[in-house]
Amino acid sequence: MISAEKLHALGIGVEWQEPLTTTFTAFSINDNKQQAAFIGQCAHESNHFKALQENLNYRPETLSKLFGRHFKDAEEIQKYAHHPEMIANRIYQKRMGNRDEASGDGWRFHGRGLIQLTGHDNYWHCGQIVQKDLVKEPDLVATPMYAALSAGWFWSTHGCNAFAEKEDWVGLTKRINGGTIGLDDRISLTKHALSVLG
Repeated sequence: MISAEKLHALGIGVEWQEPLTTTFTAFSINDNKQQAAFIGQCAHESNHFKALQENLNYRPETLSKLFGRHFKDAEEIQKYAHHPEMIANRIYQKRMGNRDEASGDGWRFHGRGLIQLTGHDNYWHCGQIVQKDLVKEPDLVATPMYAALSAGWFWSTHGCNAFAEKEDWVGLTKRINGGTIGLDDRISLTKHALSVLG
């Protein structure tokens, strides 16, 4: 069990004590290096364990830059901007096991958890392992226990412990993020976690 004192030193609320401990046990995130890397990466991904849902409230310019290929023209982008549910249903349609835009799957299975669990298939596969029907109850992934467990599932299925053991922070960040966005912050948070965990 991670002590409340250590969580406090990490700037993480005590409500994460049981979820993190359960996750580390369930997914064999055993030593300090692995746990520190998990905490560091999750802290970056979730704004220090505070943002458990993907923010899809995009301005037209950002929507165009990030997802312009999903829209016909600037006029359509204007129509979707600042409508998170509409945006999710458009950009996540017919991907990751989701059905078409009208089905609402994009929003139903938008990113939740410490490492954004996204798409019907990921909710289903993760749910099988954590023994909860996350397809039926996707909002559970935005609660501390399942936010942590879903991140543990991702960590385990993507071989993240091996990167942590080698201190390959670039490789680990690419595995989680697909690129190296926020690399310096992730490394800093991981090193801080290592110093706290001992």
